[in-house]
Amino acid sequence: MAEAVTVPVPSFPDLAGKVAVVTGGSKGIGAATCRMLAANRVKVAVIGRDQRGIDGVVTGLLESGGTAIGVSADCTRFAEVERMRSQVEDELGQSDLLIAFAGGFGTFTPLHETSEEEWRLVVESNLGATFLTIKSFLPGMIERRRGAIVTMASNAGRFLDMKLTASYAAAKAGIVMLTRHVALEVAQYGIRANCVAPATVRSERVDRIMSPERRAEVARMSPLGRMGVPDDVAAATLFLASESASWLTGVTLDVAGGRIML
Repeated sequence: MAEAVTVPVPSFPDLAGKVAVVTGGSKGIGAATCRMLAANRVKVAVIGRDQRGIDGVVTGLLESGGTAIGVSADCTRFAEVERMRSQVEDELGQSDLLIAFAGGFGTFTPLHETSEEEWRLVVESNLGATFLTIKSFLPGMIERRRGAIVTMASNAGRFLDMKLTASYAAAKAGIVMLTRHVALEVAQYGIRANCVAPATVRSERVDRIMSPERRAEVARMSPLGRMGVPDDVAAATLFLASESASWLTGVTLDVAGGRIML
């Protein structure tokens, strides 16, 4: 389980009533972002591939008084993204906020031992999924001349670390540059695009694959002396999606406890 760190839910009144699509929303950072959005009275579409996880998040949002739907979709397949977008628009309305967090991990394999299949899988599930999701939702945002997009990179795409696999690092670095290009292209339509780049965040998966000793070692890498929790990244995401960040676009926000500045 994640360490006992409490991150206050930020309040952004301008978000109330908006429609947010959160890919990768069934667990971890995505699920935490869905909860914070719903707490700000945002109508939330929880998108993922794990139907059980989606249902759990949606149930929690509804029980807390929020408005939410869940849609299962593989964001590496454009036809599924288009189907998902159509369903969201039918049930919740046009999207104001696109939180493109769908992604995946590869094994920690040296480049010369990485198979072509693994390379394509990691790049497509991260960079490819982000591209296809933005491609699907952007025309509507351009037509309406409004919208905010937040993408998910990683500290893996921000600095070199021998413990990080090249395919994952390259995909996340690609998301940083993709986000900047989107921001540049669509600023004229009043649309903003920004990126969050977390360091390692405590989650059930991290607790499962990392020993307590390794987690303590990772925590010591941060000047703030702890690992992040999903709510750290969710809170930063809400800021970037809100009008409080109305003059920010093309930004990559390192949610990393100060690790990236070293």
